[in-house]
Amino acid sequence: MSVTEQQVQTALKELIDPNTQRDFVSTKSVRNIKVDAGKVSLDVVLPYPAKMVQGEIKQMVEDKIKTVAGVDSATANVSWKIVAHGVQKGVKLIPGVKNIIAVASGKGGVGKSTTAVNLALALAAEGASVGMLDADIYGPSQPTMLGIHGRPVSDDGENLEPMIGHGIQAMSIGFLIDVDTPMVWRGPMVTQALEQLLNNTKWKDIDYLVIDLPPGTGDIQLTLAQRVPVTGAVIVTTPQDIALIDARKGLKMFEKVGVPILGVVENMSLHICSKCGCEERIFGEGGGEKMCKDYNTEFLGGLPLDIHIREDADSGKPSVVADPNGRVAEIYRQIARRVAVKVGDLAVDHSSKFPSIVIQNT
Repeated sequence: MSVTEQQVQTALKELIDPNTQRDFVSTKSVRNIKVDAGKVSLDVVLPYPAKMVQGEIKQMVEDKIKTVAGVDSATANVSWKIVAHGVQKGVKLIPGVKNIIAVASGKGGVGKSTTAVNLALALAAEGASVGMLDADIYGPSQPTMLGIHGRPVSDDGENLEPMIGHGIQAMSIGFLIDVDTPMVWRGPMVTQALEQLLNNTKWKDIDYLVIDLPPGTGDIQLTLAQRVPVTGAVIVTTPQDIALIDARKGLKMFEKVGVPILGVVENMSLHICSKCGCEERIFGEGGGEKMCKDYNTEFLGGLPLDIHIREDADSGKPSVVADPNGRVAEIYRQIARRVAVKVGDLAVDHSSKFPSIVIQNT
């Protein structure tokens, strides 16, 4: 019995990608199906990085194809391709950067910077090219968290080379000032400094640039949301009512300027006593999930109140690299995959495909 390409497609329509929750055919991931007697080969090109689950997806696709009558062997070549997606109207993309993910919170102290750096490192662990921009001008923390020392260099006297930490490109005002120097600047100066850090850094073919925004929803944040080409935003909160009130304001700010909300991360969801194993929900329960239901957005995941998360970040080796096989790193990678999938679902940016029109006198 001869096998047809249509039979293979029909079988794969029944197979759901555990990360996108959709079949591989409708997401246009299945390509180049080749049938030679009972041998079937194809490419699966995912819209999100999936290094940690590549083998799992390959196995499930091949197993599904083998259920088709007449198939003797199946080979699935699994890879991924990250493309640029649309941003706010009237805002141009940054050269060398495909997608920008803003990590924000309405208030400080909820673990936003720790979430941002672990998200960036988790995306890199999944096989993406990642950058980190520390937009917290008043309190830059990414140099410490990434364990990066020294100052960036400039080959042309105008643009800075990004610093490298744990395989990701990074830029922060913290690289340019002494650690004890306070930034006694007004809002316009901070905004200008951030735009220079973003636009005058020679980012190199980045799939995702994670921006660690300062806490709050004031003039600085609104200006950034209007001028920086943000693909989507991740809101960080704790279950505590006070944090949720401010997190909701942060979410609404992005909605007003047309930036898609990729989801909500809840920090300090649960504390497990290291002595007795007793579980306590110190800051409340279910706040992040309720917020997501109220605003019809996704609950990306919850992280425990764990001393190791703090210790890892302070030591310059965040949890994703300090203990890559641990439970906390696994949670961060799950969040990262969901963020990447949500970005992949957004409208693709086609502006780079249009030729530039130059009018000149001849």
